[in-house]
Amino acid sequence: MKKSSLAVLLFLFPAVAFAAQEVVYVFNWAEYMPDAVLAQFQKETGIRAVYSTYDNNEAMFAKVKILKGESYDIVVPSTYYVDRMKKEGLIQPIDKAKIPNFRNLDSDLLNKSYDPENRYSIPYLWGSTAIGVNSEYLDPKTVRSWKDLWKAEFKDRVLLIDDIREVFGLGLKVLGYSVNDTDSVHIEQAYEKLRTLKPNVRLFSADSPKQPFLNQEVHLGMLWNGEAYMASQEDPKIRYVYPEEGAMMWIDNMVIPRGAKNLENAHRFINFILRPDIAKQISEEIGYASPNKMALELMNKAVRENITVYPDKATIEKAEFQTDVGDAILIYEKYWEKLKAER
Repeated sequence: MKKSSLAVLLFLFPAVAFAAQEVVYVFNWAEYMPDAVLAQFQKETGIRAVYSTYDNNEAMFAKVKILKGESYDIVVPSTYYVDRMKKEGLIQPIDKAKIPNFRNLDSDLLNKSYDPENRYSIPYLWGSTAIGVNSEYLDPKTVRSWKDLWKAEFKDRVLLIDDIREVFGLGLKVLGYSVNDTDSVHIEQAYEKLRTLKPNVRLFSADSPKQPFLNQEVHLGMLWNGEAYMASQEDPKIRYVYPEEGAMMWIDNMVIPRGAKNLENAHRFINFILRPDIAKQISEEIGYASPNKMALELMNKAVRENITVYPDKATIEKAEFQTDVGDAILIYEKYWEKLKAER
């Protein structure tokens, strides 16, 4: 076969490329795992991690559902999507007997309502959504509240994360409601409040929301803590502010789709990620908090004590973790489409 023909075949049918090699197919958020970790996994195990990414939970869920989970061995949904995927039969129980490193996890981040006893999910990273600020254009001390995003002086200079629950969490928070509210009246009120923010919104971004800050396209806006951390490594003027109403928090979890073809490799991959030295490496490079208590003991002090990565107790107590909103997600989706469509 001609070399060019082979290249076309591998592009169209990537699984062919690895037919003679052990593989694990990983579907994860963009910019959420260091390449060095994937390379080390292959070097130590001989298993190649075929890695692809998504920008939000909705895109991940839709693809896994269409494919019935048959194209992936590991997926990394946020808390509330673990419950949804479990209810729809898209994920399968995890055999923790094959994951001895599970013992390294912080018990405070286990056995949550979305997955009692962690039968279906294993925490990967946890983090927050708060306010990113470019201190070249404004003093971070003047930004104290989510409500500050509505100030007229920030017209066309605000970034929102392209994520339905994050944005509506913002709208609900400023109205004094829970980010997990299921009351249709409250969700509609949040939509109306968010409509008034649109003149200030320059763009919605999810694949790399730090980049518009680094490009100086926006001056402030919603930002994930890891993105804020990575941005600050490139430009120290990028700061991260926890609003007085409280940040939004989440746990992203490794799950195994119902149709996974490489079960043994999936369990080996999860166990590898839970090794303290690997979990340490991930957290230190991408700036999200590790649920691995043993990794925290090994971690560089500059990261471990950085409140952008590891918020203090008071910040955590004021924050709210996202949970599943059940059928109310349909109400959220209706108003989300209307919000995005409006000029």
